[in-house]
Amino acid sequence: MPNTIRLYQAVMLLALSEERGTMNGAYVEYATAAALLSELLMHERIAIETDNKNKVLVMDDSSTDDALLDEALDQIKAAKRQRKLQDWVQKLGQLKDLKHKVAQSLADAHIVAAEKEKVLWLFERRVYPELNPEPEQQIREGMRSAVMSDDDAIEPRVAILVALANSAKLLPQVFTKQELKQRKKRIEQLEKGEMVSTAAKQAVAAIEAAVMVAAIMPAITAASTASCSSTSC
Repeated sequence: MPNTIRLYQAVMLLALSEERGTMNGAYVEYATAAALLSELLMHERIAIETDNKNKVLVMDDSSTDDALLDEALDQIKAAKRQRKLQDWVQKLGQLKDLKHKVAQSLADAHIVAAEKEKVLWLFERRVYPELNPEPEQQIREGMRSAVMSDDDAIEPRVAILVALANSAKLLPQVFTKQELKQRKKRIEQLEKGEMVSTAAKQAVAAIEAAVMVAAIMPAITAASTASCSSTSC
């Protein structure tokens, strides 16, 4: 996996259709939020207080030289009270234009193009067709190597990316159904952080939180819709 690519950018590259530039995957915004938290955990900008109900603590609030990571870190720092990882996954996943900010960062790096297209001749939507396929190819190769082998020496970021992609239902973009079935146990090992450092295991906790949030969001959305229907809101 290229060192110049952030985890949140890798998630977006997997989610974007190479030719059309549209976004695929389920609840990509929450996988992106988990990726932001994972980066902050791995760089020891935040930590999980195991003796304080697993709440997130800011360890270093200096600039990361990355606009999105700084925005996430500022949100955590400015909070009036400490929150658990799953709370931050939900909150950061709702940052305004999060997915488009990530896609734009890829456009700024000339990996994708930032374009607008008409839908039904009435509406515009932002799309990001791929310009430079090499970073995504390297990402896919790293993921395939981690999942298809039995090697214990796994780069932490690749293991985390596999877990992130699985939480966003993006693994079918990289593996066939048969491969996913055959390597199910291996994927579970990577998701649990069995072959990575303590810092990476904490990052995996952010991904587990993302899965939890994504799992309850359909129920929340349905309840909200039902409530609005009954009150004509």
